[in-house]
Amino acid sequence: MDKQNHDLESGAPAKGSQSKIRNPKSKILAPLAAGFGLGVALRAAAYRRGWLKTRRLNRPVVSVGNLTLGGTGKTPLVELLTKCLLKRGRKPAILTRGYGRREGATIIALKPGPGRVADPREVGDEPALLARAIPEAPIIVGADRYQAGRLAEERFNVDVHVLDDGFQHLALARDLDVVVLDTTQQLSGLLPAGRQREPCSALERAGLVVLTRVELGDPGPLEELVERINPRARVFHSRTKLCRLVDVVTGRIYPPGAFQGERVHAFCGIGNPKAFFADLRRWGFSVAAETAFRDHHVYRGKDVKKLVMRFRESKAAALVTTEKDAMHLPPIPELDRPVVACAIQTTIDEEQAFEQALLEAL
Repeated sequence: MDKQNHDLESGAPAKGSQSKIRNPKSKILAPLAAGFGLGVALRAAAYRRGWLKTRRLNRPVVSVGNLTLGGTGKTPLVELLTKCLLKRGRKPAILTRGYGRREGATIIALKPGPGRVADPREVGDEPALLARAIPEAPIIVGADRYQAGRLAEERFNVDVHVLDDGFQHLALARDLDVVVLDTTQQLSGLLPAGRQREPCSALERAGLVVLTRVELGDPGPLEELVERINPRARVFHSRTKLCRLVDVVTGRIYPPGAFQGERVHAFCGIGNPKAFFADLRRWGFSVAAETAFRDHHVYRGKDVKKLVMRFRESKAAALVTTEKDAMHLPPIPELDRPVVACAIQTTIDEEQAFEQALLEAL
């Protein structure tokens, strides 16, 4: 049996997503984490006491966010939640910062319409994915989410806002906070020693908590944590489903069962690459090699050359990546084997109860 390759590019974390080995750097960075925590606490208190202003839009706001850096499955949940609102006859807008885009200070309005396509370099990769997945909803990209929301209300007459990655955006009032926690990642402490943006006590603000990737991790410890900190919050479980495979070069659609049992070379530049590789195995792929890049990595020609070289060395039947990564790929040289992106969908185990809790909050 061939030894599996594990490649790492651009400093992506090498350890397993559920590793319990303490990072030796965390002790060195502990004083900085303590200072970061003090700053977070002072900021929250300033908003709570009115020293910093929180503005309210004319329509209700549902925030989808997390405690940690990216990779928890937040963007697919934004898609699911927005589609739920559309199905119930609401007119939602998505308000998002658009991480990694070229002109970060400008506000960009993506009007709804069939076949909508957005340039990830202009709006960011996650808004570009959402623009394609939910053409019925306007998407407003901008750092000032209040101004973005006002624009959505005036131009598109929306009746609810979905605030993407908004748990820490205390400058905008919200009617419901949905917090995403990934069962495959431990809450490892505050930045820079760990991956948390806020301490676990911030869960007190949550109205709903969604535990993602329950098919890969044990939700029990996180359920206990939420119950201890905020027993009022309702907890739901979500899973990741493979819908289809899309050829990055030709656009050909493959069924989810294509390439099952065949050797593939997997690569990605997302917040939790280990979860993607684990999902591929769960979906029936034989992962012969893995290459991980930093989250939101923009691929260059030299990256593609290395991938193609390792792909040929692995003798795999296909290169497999995520939809998000496919948006950042430059032209790929002709290969005798396909390069495919996984189109995924988040499902909620308690879907009807989740929809009901969402509508009740609005």
